[in-house]
Amino acid sequence: MRDILVTAIIFGLVPFVLRSPRLGAYVWVWLAMMIPHRMAYGFARTMPFSHVIALSLLIGFLFSKERRPFPVNSITVIQLLFVCWMTVTSFFAINSQDIVIDRWLMVFKIHLMLMVTFMLIRERKYIEYLIWIMVVSVGFYGVKGGIWTVLTGGGGRVWGPSGGVIMGNNELGLALTMLVPLLYYLLKTADHRWVRIGLAASGVCICFAILGTQSRGALLALVTMALVLSLKGGHPIRGTLIIAAVLAVAITFMPDTWTGRMSTIQSYEHDGSAMSRIYTWKTLWNLALDRPFVGAGFATDNIRVFSKYAPLEGFENFYGHAVFVAHSIYFQALGEHGFPGLFLYVMLGVATWRKAGKIARVTKEDPEFMTWVPLLMRMIQVSLAGFAVGGAFLTLVHFDLPYYIAGIVVLVDATLRERQKLAEPAQPQARAPRSAPRPLQLTTPSRQS
Repeated sequence: MRDILVTAIIFGLVPFVLRSPRLGAYVWVWLAMMIPHRMAYGFARTMPFSHVIALSLLIGFLFSKERRPFPVNSITVIQLLFVCWMTVTSFFAINSQDIVIDRWLMVFKIHLMLMVTFMLIRERKYIEYLIWIMVVSVGFYGVKGGIWTVLTGGGGRVWGPSGGVIMGNNELGLALTMLVPLLYYLLKTADHRWVRIGLAASGVCICFAILGTQSRGALLALVTMALVLSLKGGHPIRGTLIIAAVLAVAITFMPDTWTGRMSTIQSYEHDGSAMSRIYTWKTLWNLALDRPFVGAGFATDNIRVFSKYAPLEGFENFYGHAVFVAHSIYFQALGEHGFPGLFLYVMLGVATWRKAGKIARVTKEDPEFMTWVPLLMRMIQVSLAGFAVGGAFLTLVHFDLPYYIAGIVVLVDATLRERQKLAEPAQPQARAPRSAPRPLQLTTPSRQS
């Protein structure tokens, strides 16, 4: 029944996507982040729904009047350079070409759809639609996971949707952490009382779900995000005390097994998971020193990389038979795309942070934008701070959500630029040169007869 329902919904949306590609951009985000067909049990689980929507979106985009000029700013320029550099490093990849090409196509599809979105969405209403879809798509697993955590007393670990990027508990925990600031923005700007109540209840469930993932990286990201959120929220002291109290109550609720796992953050030398990360980071660092410009290309978790660059001293139990993913966005970017790739990836986050701060400053006294843009830009910064910390322990360079969070800044900036152009007074047209004066014609008075 689920298979039929999901298939009917997605294929039923295709005619509307062809007519309005903006709707297609929303449907794409829904499919990419929620992966609804993975909740089915039959034929729908493996159907290429995203390809169908992407093709319909691109066809509609070519003939649509909704299309706007591509927004050019520091974020989009760095993003384009990063995509180009990932293409260059693919030609020098150590892994097999089949795997590299498959990974490149996946990454290129993510960025292509995001760039198409840049040319379809403007104005507050449509930007908030995008935020709602992101929050609902990922937050669904947070609400469900939070309820599960409460019902099991924190004894069951929360996992993400099967087959997706956030399938693992660590990945889901970080994704939910990044989502909290956007949920806070929707809560603060919602007009209806019941919407605010629903968002507040969802936020509590999501916080329990983050703890229920038992992810140490997500916990560090949550604490970092809470501190930045309290500073960006307008009432630093009160905000810090409220968030600290909520976290303290939630942590007290968790069982001893959770506390024991979180305590390994300090005693990482005796934790196999932590030591495998250090082993992998040293491997990728050795790789980067040997191939500083192009790295190893996509998918460094292969035996060719580890058999050549894995450290010997202190990791005898790992060497020769253990291959791990990067377990860090920074080491992943470095190992796959060298120091230039790491530089571009970090600069993308820096540019997004700076652009968000600039937009918040220039709109704080603008009556048209002051009610929503400054708060949204501050929440974007909070989300980026959480990802910067939590991502240090996860392989999520090619995760959609951070790019779409940066994309929100691009869309707001494009909206401001277009409004500014419309507000500029029309330039007076240059006067046409006066024609030369006609010569004065003198008439001779006629003689009187």
